[in-house]
Amino acid sequence: MPHFVVDCTEKILELKDPKELIGEIFETAFSTGLFKRDAIKVRLNPFKYSLVLGGDSDFIHVFGTIMEGRTEEQKVFLSKEIVSKLNQLFPEVPIISINIRDFEKSSYINKTML
Repeated sequence: MPHFVVDCTEKILELKDPKELIGEIFETAFSTGLFKRDAIKVRLNPFKYSLVLGGDSDFIHVFGTIMEGRTEEQKVFLSKEIVSKLNQLFPEVPIISINIRDFEKSSYINKTML
């Protein structure tokens, strides 16, 4: 169920293999114990053009969307774990961030639910 969409500059893909990057986010999310392995989804959006810190600074931002019901403490733990892992992998990147938001159970539908 959880979806992690990673926005980053294209240069990030020169620093690490894209599959390694999404794999590390996947494994870190799984290691928190909050999600089943077969439910986690990670996608990557590299940007050729961006304006960050008044110039062309590199960045990584993760948009995490999870099913409602997790505590604020769990969300903070998840956020810190992912940003810590990314900071280990990319110490030279000045902007590494994440935000977690909830899916509403009442309005979430996928094709297996029809």
